[in-house]
Amino acid sequence: MSGMRIGGFIGSAILALILWIPSPAVAADTPAVGAGVAYVIDSAGTIHYGKRQTRRVPVASLVKVMTAYVVLNEAKLGDRITVTSADVRHAVANGATTAALAKGERLTVRDLLYGLMLPSGGDAANALARTYGPGKTAFVAKMNAAARRLGLRDTWYTNADGLPAPAGGHSTAVDQVRLAKAALANPTFRTIVAREKHVVPRTSLHRAHTWRNTNKLLQRAEGVLGVKTGYTREAGFCLLFAGERGGRQVIGVLLGDQDARRFTTAEKLLDYADDRISRG
Repeated sequence: MSGMRIGGFIGSAILALILWIPSPAVAADTPAVGAGVAYVIDSAGTIHYGKRQTRRVPVASLVKVMTAYVVLNEAKLGDRITVTSADVRHAVANGATTAALAKGERLTVRDLLYGLMLPSGGDAANALARTYGPGKTAFVAKMNAAARRLGLRDTWYTNADGLPAPAGGHSTAVDQVRLAKAALANPTFRTIVAREKHVVPRTSLHRAHTWRNTNKLLQRAEGVLGVKTGYTREAGFCLLFAGERGGRQVIGVLLGDQDARRFTTAEKLLDYADDRISRG
């Protein structure tokens, strides 16, 4: 009888010990990603997610990241550009999103970059490309030259705004993430794409403008750095995004997604990367 009591005591002690030992933390499940193409990597080189990341696809207005990158290497931010009727007509005739620019306005390069990146203005893209080619053909050549220098071997540009073109244009998720990393190294670019709203007060040179960022991820999560949205029927809804997580810069892209889903998925992917980084 005493042996049974001792055995029961030992069994209870072992059970208590097992219950006391903390169980290892469970890693977060990989988020479901409905986009056709996706890729997420951090500044330490850790790949957190990949899905057809080397497939060549159209990337819509994510093209404007390269447009901004080239302009920032060509122009002075205080330079003024006169908006032409061709700039306005280009956006309207092609059904592009616009910064609501008007013929005759004289805006700084800095402001036009906000008009390019926040409301994704096709009119701003046309004005910048026309000025810093000079001419759109020469500007696109500069975009492709920059792509080669950055090692974007699967990227080819045909215009400065990402609108569908007969000659086509393509990139990959891997290339888009690499481009974003290079662009975010520029403090001006980083400031612009992280801004939710930019106001241009009315002056004698131009009318007032208020531009809001189409990137809703900025409103959904902390530590988001930008970067750019895009949409065409051919490309689907796209999102190039970045955030600070676990002391690292995490950059990702979703191509061929649905409108609202791209933002919720990007938020989940940033949290997933954060969880993986924190676990070493």
